Amino acid sequence: MKGLLARQIYAHFQQEKFMRLRDGWVYPLGLACAISLSACGGGSSSSDSSAPASSGGGQKVDPATTGDVKGTVSLEGTAPRNEPIRMNADPVCLKENKEPQSQETFMAADGKLANVFVYVKDGLSSYSFDTPTTPATIDQKQCRYHPHVFGLQVGQPLVILNSDPTLHNIHALPKANSEFNTGQPIQGMKTNHTFTKREVMVPFKCDVHGWMNAYLGVLDHPYFAVTDASGTFELKGLPPGTYTIEAWHEKLGATTQSVTLGAKESKDVAFAFKAPAAATN
Repeated sequence: MKGLLARQIYAHFQQEKFMRLRDGWVYPLGLACAISLSACGGGSSSSDSSAPASSGGGQKVDPATTGDVKGTVSLEGTAPRNEPIRMNADPVCLKENKEPQSQETFMAADGKLANVFVYVKDGLSSYSFDTPTTPATIDQKQCRYHPHVFGLQVGQPLVILNSDPTLHNIHALPKANSEFNTGQPIQGMKTNHTFTKREVMVPFKCDVHGWMNAYLGVLDHPYFAVTDASGTFELKGLPPGTYTIEAWHEKLGATTQSVTLGAKESKDVAFAFKAPAAATN
């Protein structure tokens, strides 16, 4: 009985918190929409229009000489249980998710680890790379960020989309780039943003729904990947050279390896993280 009462009290305060946040975001943004319909109602806005051009004046990669680095990321030990998500503060989130939800912190299966950001940390300083014009996208759908971990290049457009019929805000907390906090109260609303500096990693959170989080790697080259459900990754089209490859995980930190790649060569790399010790009472 006490446990039920505690859950009811927790749900009440969470709902009150959601209502306060909603009122703080929706009404001012609604006024802005009334003044300028082009900024809301399924349209798009831009939070940073200053996009740099090509990153540096170094040499270009010769495709005839490139090779690949591929590999796996393993988790040694038992993965901790992911924290359950309680969405009862927002009825829309409950409706959008028919099954119980949990965090994506430790996505491990058969000893392999997903959602690890793998990238070339060092070894490309003599090269320059064109800035992609095709945008990367982060979607707020079913009250979660999709993808949870991803990457883009400096100057590449990022489209922030709200696919839910409820208020979201995306709050980026970088250290090298500029912080931003953008509310999106309308389903289908899009916002564009450009990161101007290299940074690994940039955390995102939603101030309305505290369980929502994501991580972005911003690089000045295209050699990055996120491990899939089988823990595998591939960095294609690398020029010959010696590189520091880093694998980053949101809770387990980062580990690096040095790889020397010859012309048209393919190398396999295996990273391993140790699972954190189980909590004891």
